[in-house]
Amino acid sequence: MNIAESSTAASGLAWFKSSYSGTEGGQCVEVAASTGVVHVRDSKAVTGPILRVSPQAWAGFVDLASSERNA
Repeated sequence: MNIAESSTAASGLAWFKSSYSGTEGGQCVEVAASTGVVHVRDSKAVTGPILRVSPQAWAGFVDLASSERNA
């Protein structure tokens, strides 16, 4: 995991917000995938820090979050 990436380095990425995120401006994250890394940032602070995780770690998180939502 790494959070040292600058927003300038991440500006060329294609960012996506969850389809579960509403337009109310709530607590949302955005993700962008690149070769071997998934970038995660706060959608309200796009110039802030970016968390970088492996695709396997991200898939595990999504799987866990999905199973908790459906429980």
